[in-house]
Order: sequence, then C-alpha cells, then structure tokens
Amino acid sequence: MAYRVGIDVGGTFTDLALYDEQGVRLRLGKTPTTPEDPSEAVLSGLDDLLAREGIAASDLTEVGHATTIATNAVIQRNGPRTALVITEGFRDVLTIGRQKRWELYDNAIDQPKPIIPRRHIWEIRERMRYDGTVITPLDEAQLHRIAGEIRAAGMSAVAISLINGYANGAHERRCAEVIRSVAPDLLITCSSEVSPSYREYERTNTTAINAYVMPPLVAYIGRIEQGLRERGYAGTLQIMQSNGGLASLDVARRFPVRLLESGPAAGVLAAARYGAWAGLGDLLSFDMGGTTAKVCLIENGQPVIAGQFEIDTINLKKNSGMPVTIAAFDLMEIGSGGGSIARVEMGAIAVGPESASSVPGPICYGRGGTRPAVTDANLVLGYMDPDSFLGGEMPLDLAAARAGIEEAIARPLGLSIEDAAWGVYEVVTAQMAQAARVVSVGKGKDPRDFVLIPFGGAGPVHAARLAAMLGSRQILFPVGAGVASAIGLLMAEPAFDLARTSVIRVDEDGLEAINEIFEDLEAQAHRMLDASEIRGRFEMRRSCDIRFVGQGYEINVALPGGRYGRADLETLRSAFFDGYSKAYGDRSFERTAAIAGVHWRLHAVIERAPFRMPPLEHRTRDARKGERPIYFPETGGFVPCPVYDRYALAPDAVVDGPAVVEERESTIVLIPGSQARVDALGNLLVTLTPEGAHS
Repeated sequence: MAYRVGIDVGGTFTDLALYDEQGVRLRLGKTPTTPEDPSEAVLSGLDDLLAREGIAASDLTEVGHATTIATNAVIQRNGPRTALVITEGFRDVLTIGRQKRWELYDNAIDQPKPIIPRRHIWEIRERMRYDGTVITPLDEAQLHRIAGEIRAAGMSAVAISLINGYANGAHERRCAEVIRSVAPDLLITCSSEVSPSYREYERTNTTAINAYVMPPLVAYIGRIEQGLRERGYAGTLQIMQSNGGLASLDVARRFPVRLLESGPAAGVLAAARYGAWAGLGDLLSFDMGGTTAKVCLIENGQPVIAGQFEIDTINLKKNSGMPVTIAAFDLMEIGSGGGSIARVEMGAIAVGPESASSVPGPICYGRGGTRPAVTDANLVLGYMDPDSFLGGEMPLDLAAARAGIEEAIARPLGLSIEDAAWGVYEVVTAQMAQAARVVSVGKGKDPRDFVLIPFGGAGPVHAARLAAMLGSRQILFPVGAGVASAIGLLMAEPAFDLARTSVIRVDEDGLEAINEIFEDLEAQAHRMLDASEIRGRFEMRRSCDIRFVGQGYEINVALPGGRYGRADLETLRSAFFDGYSKAYGDRSFERTAAIAGVHWRLHAVIERAPFRMPPLEHRTRDARKGERPIYFPETGGFVPCPVYDRYALAPDAVVDGPAVVEERESTIVLIPGSQARVDALGNLLVTLTPEGAHS
C-alpha cells in the first residue's frame, strides 16, 4: 500500500494527515509546534503517526507541507541581513510607498516599516524605458564596487529591483551575474523573475520580501528534506503555495514569497472541497488555530483569488501592511487564536494579537504560561474537557486557568471568573466577525447567504457563535476539522502562476500581441514543468487584469484558451464587462467602451487522481459520552449538556443544541437553537433556528 502525508505547521500545533492512495484510510495527528525549529515537530510528529499506524517512511510516496517560516520571518522581522540594489534616484521607494494613509484622521500613524532598511540599499546607474528599451546603460564599474561592498557588509541575500525591469530584465540579470561572481554564497532575487509587473513600489517590496525570507526558508527545507531521507523516504516533498497549488522544492527555494499564505491556503482548499461534497457552493471559510484566524470567501465552489495582497496589516486596514504582488487566495488574517493573550486595557477586555504560542502556551498547558489566553477561557466555560484534550495525551489544568483569568481580568474589572471568561470568548469572536465582514460585506456580499465552514483546532469552538453574529443560518463542520489544512494538502494539485505586464487594448489591433504573450507564457510553463519532478496531465488557465482605458486599477477576468482571432474579440470583451457588472453592480456603462489588459496571467495545474474521503467505518457504539456543565448566557449560565463522541456518530444521526461534540483534534460547541445532522461522510451540517441565529 502506498501512502501520502500532509503536514501543516501552525503557530501552536503541527497537524498531520496520512492517506492511502486507494482512498480507504485517513489517519490524523497533532503535536505541539517547536518554535525554535519547527522542523523538529514536523519530523517527530511524522514518526509518531507512522509508528501508530505501523507504516514505514519508505511506504510514503509524497509529502505535502505547509509552513509559516516565510510569514513569521516577515511579521517578526527576524530574517537575515538583506541588501537591495535599485536604480539610481529610487533609493527611498520602499519608504515612500504609495503615500496612502490607512487611517485618514490619525496624524500619528506610521507607514509600514520597510523589510530592508535604507542603509542596506545600494543605487546603480542604469535606466530602462517602460517599453524595455535602454536609456542609460548599466554602469559595470560601479556594479563591481557595489558587489564588493555588499559582500563586505555581511549580507545573506540580495534583492535586485530596477525601474522598468519588468519590461526588460537584462540589467537585473547582469547585476545578479556580477554579484554572484564576487560573492557566490549570496542568495539573489531579481524582480523580473519574482514579480514581472509594473508599479515599482509593489514590485520592489515583493522582491525584497522574497530575498529576505529566502535564507531561512532554504535552510528549513533542507532540514526537512534531510530528516525525511534519514528515515528512508525516497518520494517527493512539495510545498503549498498561497494560490492553493503545490510547488516543487526548486520553485519553493527560488520563490519563497509564494509561500506566505501556505497553511491558510491549504485550509481554504479543503473547505472548498468539503463544500462541494456537501452540495454547497457559497461558503465562508473560517480557520482558527492557536495563533491566528483566517477568513476567506468561496463562491460557486471556487475560492476568490487576488493578484495582490497585504501582509502584516494593522487593525484589518487596507494599505496598513506591505503589498505582495503574487497570486493568492483572497483571505483576511488576524491575530485571534486559541493562544491569543487576554488582558484588560483602558477598563475593557482586549484579546491578541500577541500569542502564547505553544511555548509557554496558555496557562492551562502547564508549560510556564502566566497570562490567560482564549483557550483558558474556553476551558473555564466548559467548552473543552481538561481530560480529553488531544485524546487525553495532554491534560489541561482547569484550576490554573481559573486562577489566571481571575487575577488578570475578573478582579481588575470586578467580574466573576465565568463572566470574565465569557467576555474573552465574546471579544475574540467579535474580532473574527469583523474580519468575516471585511471579506464579505466589504466586497458587496451578504454573509447571511453563505454557509460557514469552520476548522482549525479552535474554529469549531467559536463557529456557532460567530455564525449567529453574522446572521448565517448554516454551518458545515468537516471531518477532521482540527487538522483540515493538513487534509487540504492531500487534496492539492501541483500548480504555479506566471504573469506578464503589458498594457494592450483589447481590440482587433491588439490581438496579435495578446497571442504572443500567452504563447510565451505557455512555453515558459512547459519549460518549468520539464525541469521539475512533477508529472501528470497539464492544464493551463488564462486570465487577465483588465480595466477601462483611463482607469488606474483593474479587475481580474478568466479568458478562454487557444489562439485569438477576430471572431473571439467579443468573447474577450464580454468577459470584462460581465465581470465588472458582477463586481460593482453597475450596468450603466457602454459595452462599446475602450478597455485594456494590463497583467496577463497563466495558472498552470498538473491534474492527478482526486482525493476521495474514505467512507465512514461501521459505527455501533453509543455516541453519547455523558454530560457536563456548559456556559451559555442565554440559559442564565452553566447548564448540564450532553457530550458526544464524534467518532461514534453514524450517518443521519441528529444532535440538538446545546451540546458538545468532541474529537481528538477539536471540539464542536452547539449553541441553543441549533441542530446538527451527520452526512454520509461524517460531516456535521448544523442549522440555526431564527432564535439561535440571533443569539
């Protein structure tokens, strides 16, 4: 029997999912993350899972991995010394940014802190026109001096982003050649390879981040690869990208910026697949782990993809973070997780974004944590069983959690311990509701029209109350909700994105130029495929960021394949007009208006046999484990509630709230006014009554 495994590293726990390629067996694992070196938890967690199932590493054919290494390096600013080489006169492009204020009336706000400080930026004499022709040749003598200075400064990586380098990368490639000849150990990134698109700030920032995270990511992948080989593994290791596709190690090492939303993307992919199995197309994916919560909109079964996103934002505000011009699932991430620390600020309860992580962790973990976290509040409210956490392998200290909440929150605010814990729970859930509204209401979508699909270790604990805040009437709790991102890695297909910036009017005169761009992108995609370890049926999906002539920004629309002729012109134009109407609800414009494509994109996917959820095993034992007091404010406080074993629930079983459904990796809390029904795969579809939906 051959097996595949998915491994997702989170801020608090590392999740694993083992799957046999016959679709008969799916086994799950969860182990605390090791922050100092996450590869330790990855390898030890894999050892435990394989030993439990009696499988050798040599039986594995593929390991899919999602990692937070790149994201953490950016957010924590703990990456190595990185240099930036830029065109003379543009040294301050990262500092100036777009001069957009993310809080209009706050005169004290700061712009996002550049990932590379000004003292590590070198200017080079050269200049390209927007069309790629040379205005000022590259100064070779100055370039050699700069290369020596960068080496002497002890840099680990170099980003090269020259003005209009997207139109002609010759000068960037020459810079890389010279620097590499002087300092062969440096890792080098060119904007013409990472982000070949216009808008110098966004392109330069993306290139700088790629260079900044490259050394730690390359070292981390090396440790994982070595550890797997030492265990006898001979298959492929693939890394999840922000666009939901798996990448070969070569792509991951060259373009680590594509991994910034690695783990969250795997979860979104799993949510979309679970929704399709349940016959649901419009979903609100809600992933709450130990450190963060992520929300993403899924329409008609497809996660929304953006050509640009921001990392390290402040208070969910647009333009408060650093822009990254790569294709990624359009999700919102906030510092609200099970490990988010609760405290009193200005006479009110505040939660996050600081996290207790896995070390020392929440107080109840007994690992030295002294400040209460969301998990401590959930434990006090009875939502979690201190004796069955991680299947009983990690008992929780309820008394310590109560004492911590009393000292830090209840006593300063004059509240009971239970009311203080409920305040923590309600505050963090409200924060996640705000994020959900950003990705739904903020884009003209009504969250009441979407089914909430929660996962992550803490997601199912908060999901029902979150749905009530949003007015959602249905919730789908998937099988293996606590490790859904790891399962998503098993569902993913190898994929990568290519793009080219060229402003071309979508009319008869522009068709030949459009054909040439897509033919070149497809040839490049085939070369990348041939150079990788990945094999399979190849599918290419085209799209383009198009705008009305005269506009400053674009919308992305899907385009058909093939070579375009005059007969296809109306199809191309209609794709934009229909997309514009859908995005803005505006149908008053003239459909004969001039439009232009800006970023021409190609998404290449290697198709393989689809992941099949194993059928439910025969279940005969009683699913009800007993009961315990659970806190619900609408019932006046603690009430005795039934507790169910999810692994014993049979298809078509019905569970009425209030109740708790426990599994090894997570706990589902069903609020009053809700009813859950088990489907054929073991998913729980919950319906909220009007009373429950507004509780």
